[in-house]
Order: sequence, then C-alpha cells, then structure tokens
Amino acid sequence: MQQQTAYVQTRARVEDYFDRTATQTWERLTSDAPVSGIRATVRAGRDQMRATMLAQLPDDLTSARILDAGCGTGTMAVELANKGADVTGIDISPSLIDIAEARRPDRVRGSLSYQAGDMSNAGLGRFDYVLAMDSMIYYDKGDIGSILAQFAPRLSEKMIFTLPPRTALLMAMWRVGKLFPRSDRSPIMVPHTAQGIAHAARDAGTTGKIAHVETVNCGFYHSMALSFTMGGQR
Repeated sequence: MQQQTAYVQTRARVEDYFDRTATQTWERLTSDAPVSGIRATVRAGRDQMRATMLAQLPDDLTSARILDAGCGTGTMAVELANKGADVTGIDISPSLIDIAEARRPDRVRGSLSYQAGDMSNAGLGRFDYVLAMDSMIYYDKGDIGSILAQFAPRLSEKMIFTLPPRTALLMAMWRVGKLFPRSDRSPIMVPHTAQGIAHAARDAGTTGKIAHVETVNCGFYHSMALSFTMGGQR
C-alpha cells in the first residue's frame, strides 16, 4: 500500500509539471524551433536515444502492436507508425496529448491513436513492443519493478525503456536537487543501475530479464536504455 501511494503521488506530481508548468517548454523542445544551448544538448541527446531505441526493433513493423508509453508530443509514435506499426500513444499529460494530436500526420491517422492516462493501465491490452522514453525517470526502483510486472503478462516481444544512469555526477545533482523547495523545481529524476532494476523486477514477482542497451551522454542529457524481455524472448 505504501509503494502504491508513493507511485500515485509521483504520478500526480509529474502530471502537474507537464500539464501546467512545462507544456510550452516541451512543445518547443520537440519542435524545430530554436532553443538555448543547454536545451539544444537535451534535444540532440533525445534524438540519439530515440534512434537507439528504434534500432532495437525490426525495420518492418507491419501489423506489430506497439505502445508508446509516455509519448509526450508524439515524435516516437509517428516514427513507429511510419514503419507500419499499429501504435497507441499514451501520456499522463492531456496537454501534451493535445499537441501530439495536432501534429499527427494524416497518413498515419488510421494506425496511430492517442489518449491521456496511466501507461500501465491493463485496459490498453497486449502489445508486441512497449517503448518508454524518459517516462519512468521520476520513479524509484520499487515503482519501476511494479510497472514492469504489470507489463509482463501483456508483452509479446520486448519493452525498451530509459532511466537516468547512477553515476557520480548525476547522484551529486540528485542530492543537490533534493535540497530545493518542492514548489521551486520539477519532479526529481531518480538515478538507477540495471542491476538494481533487475532486482526490483524480481521483487515485484516477474521473471523477466533486464539488459543494458546503451547509455547516451550528450551535454545535459544523460540516459541509459534498458530492455525487458520474458523467458524465451530476445
């Protein structure tokens, strides 16, 4: 119960941040509009990470059912739909979903749908692949283990997700960030290790395998991609 309460509280804080505070920032960051030097490194890093995650999937995704979990303004979802996938994009922020809807190309309207809500909602059904780019970065390892356990029975192939790597630099930034009043900062990113997430997944009751895919360090963007597969999957 305590773990569930922590998850709900973090989810509410993330929704408030993206739906009320950072909507315009993310709309600009995920567009072609000029941005500051710091945000330019974040944009470049996210572009690199998106390409890394897409490279983990087959080139031809015709008929594959894919969940873009934490789709934001829809960049990843559109690329997946362009490869032939049947894509559901979900995000906790209705404001970001509105932007994604407005940006959705006509050519993929029949194969790409968006909705606001919790990415782990079982009502979304089964998927061949789940991609979650920077959408789990605010949760502790117990919450992440629970999320993976919820996806496990509904996952046919693999899940690719990103988390901040537990490095000396990010841990120092994390500790400093915790000193500021909550009203003066965005939700705190929580650094992790692949081993820690593997333990958390087992503690949550899933036998799925966690593997490190790649770490991207680009200016102010630091993120590692991990894969989650069940027994017999690659």
